[in-house]
Formats: sequence, structure tokens, C-alpha cells
Amino acid sequence: MDTLAFLAQGFAVAMTPTNLLLALFGCIAGTMIGSLPGLGPVNGVAILIPLAFTLGLDPTSALILLSAVYYGAMYGGRISSIILNIPGDEPAIMTTLDGYPMAKKGKAAEALAISGVASFIGATVATLGLTLFAPLLAKAAIYFGPADYFALYVLAFATIGGVSGMNPMKTLLAACIGLMLATVGLDPSTGTARYTGGSYDLYDGFDPIVAIVGLFAISEMLMLFEGNLGATAIPSVGRVVPRMKDILFSLGATLRGSAVGFIAGILPGAGASLGAVMSYSVEKRVSDKNKTFGTGDPRGVAAPEAGNNAASGAALIPMLTLGVPGSGTTAVMLAMLISFNVQPGPLLFQNQPDIVWGLIASLYIANIVLLVLNIPFIGLFTRLLMLPQWVLMPFVLIVSFLGVFAISNSVHGLLVMIAFGVLGYVLRKMEISLIPVVLGVLLGGDMEDNLRRALSISGGDPWILVHSPISIGLYIATAALLVIAFVFAERSTPAPGTSHNVK
Repeated sequence: MDTLAFLAQGFAVAMTPTNLLLALFGCIAGTMIGSLPGLGPVNGVAILIPLAFTLGLDPTSALILLSAVYYGAMYGGRISSIILNIPGDEPAIMTTLDGYPMAKKGKAAEALAISGVASFIGATVATLGLTLFAPLLAKAAIYFGPADYFALYVLAFATIGGVSGMNPMKTLLAACIGLMLATVGLDPSTGTARYTGGSYDLYDGFDPIVAIVGLFAISEMLMLFEGNLGATAIPSVGRVVPRMKDILFSLGATLRGSAVGFIAGILPGAGASLGAVMSYSVEKRVSDKNKTFGTGDPRGVAAPEAGNNAASGAALIPMLTLGVPGSGTTAVMLAMLISFNVQPGPLLFQNQPDIVWGLIASLYIANIVLLVLNIPFIGLFTRLLMLPQWVLMPFVLIVSFLGVFAISNSVHGLLVMIAFGVLGYVLRKMEISLIPVVLGVLLGGDMEDNLRRALSISGGDPWILVHSPISIGLYIATAALLVIAFVFAERSTPAPGTSHNVK
């Protein structure tokens, strides 16, 4: 009953005119951003964070806006995947396996409709899970001590790349880079300047928002300048009307994908990519009796779409309850909340329930808005793909520079953003993920603080880090996931003298 009362309170917050307009705008903007190849939800949220500060939004409204962009981008990522065989983001890669073959068969309309309904069901399942399980996890998290939180941060860094398919060594290297950057500034205990090079501007360290906008938005611009900035030809989409027989045929795959994606999304750092991969893999094992997957099977579209949307919603659970992001996008959202002096964690549900329940209620609204938008207006959204990128991308640069200047009020902030953009470009050229770097910058300070608190409690005895059952369990999970990650990486590496053919 308490949950229903809090949810009703959340709807009262989410249904104010301002928040409804922000949710609508976020859904539209997110779908458009998600449909553009390469941008995806992380870049979409990072680009619009400065807008939230520029508009002077309160934390609840800002979180509603960015969550709507997040959900909208997850919906939109399938458009270019199905029509052009170009994933809008990493999770949408699995959608191309059967979505594009359906489009080549003249069934682009059916594929888009099935993916839209599957996305709606997956996101709704995740929102229901967020409503039911997040308060329970928040209550359990109250028993976490400093040593337990340190172990949780270790788990977050260990899982961010391994379980989602990235090279484990490169992931750990990226995490170390992020942690090193997090140490820049004044030592929290002694007040000694660390790695500032004598610059007073660096005494406060790097602003996570400035770093994130640079890493994603500016590096994306540099990548695009290196590539082809022309227009893309778009095939005819046809009339997008979902047929009931198609929906019913793929309903089982949708529900299974939603369940698998939700479980995957709760893992700190796993994100929607793992949800999409696991959902497709499970569905192929269950349903691919006639070897139709990969040739245009609607269930091969429904399962990963439901899985990645369920995982994206579930990723909000560890962010809100533990203060540990469940995906790269929620890492960006976590940085925004911290910039508003809002600290996610178990006490957030007690001290600031309007933020949590207003967000959860807005997600129900956003799901309905996205379903309504994505069925009749698919043709309109696909027109965006015809714009030359040299026309579109300058607007992204303008928003980034104006937003960062509004946050920092200094040229130093712009220079830091550009520097992080160059760093992001170099790392992407080396095929090193930016997400662990973001996590390092974002969580490094809290990780260090909890380590210091734990050692202070024990008088410097390091055994306190493995003293409680919670921390021991987290370290065991970390070790297991690292072993699994390295085993899979070893198996996926071709032996010398062999090659893999990619269809």
C-alpha cells in the first residue's frame, strides 16, 4: 500500500504541465537522436544535460527530461538498424540481424511495428520492476557500510566491460584512466593539491558534466569529421500499421526478452547491450527450430528490442538505490544528479521521494507517449536520416559549447571540454570504450572516500575491506565475472593463422 501511495504522489508530480511538456519533448528528441546512427542514448543525454541547466530546471524536472530522452533514444535506435542496417547504438546491433533482412523482403513496416510494440512491453516491464523492487533494494542498501560500498564500486568497474562484450584488458585500462583523472584536485583529507600543475582552476578537479560532454559529443564530432558527412539514401518504409497476428506471433519472444533484459539490466554497468545480446541468444535457443533466425524472423526483432528496453529501465535501479550506474547512460544521469547536489542511494527514497517517484511515474507516461509517437510517425522520424550530417552536427557543437559555458562560466571549462574530446577521440580510435572512463571520473571520488572511511574505522587495518559478508559476496561476484569475461574474450579471439568470416 505504501508503494501505491508513493506512486500516486509521483503521478501528481509527473503530471504537472511543465513535467508533461518536458516528457513529451524528451520522447520526441530522444527518438530523433536515437534514429541517427552513432549517437545513441548516452550522447543524447549528454548533449541535453546543458539544456537542463540552461533552462534552470529543478532536479526532478531535469531527471524526467533526461529519462524521457533515454527511453526515446532506445526506441529510436531501431529505425536505422532495420531500414539501413546501421545500428543507432550498440544494443541495436542485435536488431539488425533479423530487422534488416525483413526490410529487404519488403517488410520494413512490420519490423518497425513489431519493434515498437516490443519496446513498449519491455520498457513497461522494467518500469513495473523499478516500482516494485527499487524500494526493497533501497531498504537493503541501508545496511551497507563504507567497506561494502567500496566493494560495490569494484564490482561496478569489473562488470562494466566484461559482461557486455568489451575487451576486458582495454576496459580495465579505461577504468584506470578514469580513476586517475578523478584524483586531480585537492586531497579530501589533507587539502594537498594533486596533479594540478599549479593551476588553481584544477583545484576542484574536473566537472563530470564538462568531461562527459567532451568525451562523447566532441569526440563524436571529430569521428564524423574524419568520416563521410554526406546524406544517406532511404528506402521506402511503407505504411507502418502493426498487424495483430504479427504481434501475437512474437509475443512470447517479447515477454521472454523483457524478463531476460530486466535481469541483465540490474547488473551494475551491464546496460542495454547485455540485455539485447542475452535476449536474442535465449530466444534463438528456444524458438529457432527451423533455422529462420538471421533471415528475417519477427521474433529475432522482438526479443532484442524488448530486452534492451527492459535493461535500460532496470539500469535505473542500481543508480537510484545504490548510487552505482547500471549503464553508461545512467552514469551520465548520475553525474547530472550529483551536479544538482542530489546524492542517489538508499536514503534518496526517504529524504527526497518526490524525485524518485516523480521519475517512476513519468516513465509510465513516457512509455505511452513513445508508443503513440512511434507507430504513426515512423515515416517522419526516418526523414531525419536524409539530412546531411554536415548540416546536423554543427547544432550539436553549438549546444555543447553554450551549455558547458553556462555551467562553468569560464573559458577554462571550454578548454577542458575540448581536451576531453581529444582524449575521447584517441581512445575511440584505439577501440577503448569511454564508459569506464566516465565511471572512473564519476565514481572515483566516492570510491576513495569510502576506502578512507573504512580504513579510518579499522585504524588502518586493510582486513576490514573483506570483513562483512556483503563485501565478501561482492568480491566473489567480481572475481567470477572477471573470470567469465576473460574466458569469453579468449574464446572469441581467433587462433593464429585463422580468420573469421563475418556475414
